[in-house]
Amino acid sequence: MSVKIKICGVTRVEDAMLAVELGADFIGLNFHPPSPRCIAIDRAREIRIAVADRCRIVGVFVNASREYIAERMTALRLDLIQFHGDEDEAALEGWGVPTIRAIRLKPEDYGAPFPPTRAEYILIDRFHPQLYGGAGRTIALEGLRGRDLSRVFISGGLTPDNVAAAVALNPFAIDVASGVESAPGVKHDAKLRSFFRNAKLSG
Repeated sequence: MSVKIKICGVTRVEDAMLAVELGADFIGLNFHPPSPRCIAIDRAREIRIAVADRCRIVGVFVNASREYIAERMTALRLDLIQFHGDEDEAALEGWGVPTIRAIRLKPEDYGAPFPPTRAEYILIDRFHPQLYGGAGRTIALEGLRGRDLSRVFISGGLTPDNVAAAVALNPFAIDVASGVESAPGVKHDAKLRSFFRNAKLSG
């Protein structure tokens, strides 16, 4: 099975449509207000309508209340929910759709087993002391070599230049936000096309 591609932090319909055209499996919509990629629910609805069922929509949340998540899940028919904060395991239960647990790795974590989780998928990102994601810091891909990544999204500083190395590790999926942008939340046409081209050439 080929490695799937998630384009995260999408804020514009035209970017979502280009990602779908290029073969995206997932579009990530960020609902964390401090993030420059946070999207209003009305704009998110426009993207949901435009994408329809051509790829799956992931709602990305950071330490959000259950009510906040439920409102967006209902309004947007989210296909997956990504928990990117410090949520406890109970927060992942009872949604009726697959969940993704983000794990922010420090250098000393690469040799340790992934923390147990009830989530269907794990997203690996690089630890940042102030930010929960989207910092563009490159993950140490070599530290993941030889590990079972069959339910793992690899994230953290992926770009058109290093995506082939991430795909070569054979994860379930790769995830990119800042690495294909001209500004936070604004995807760059040429970078996005190059990212897909290099991912598929190595897949």
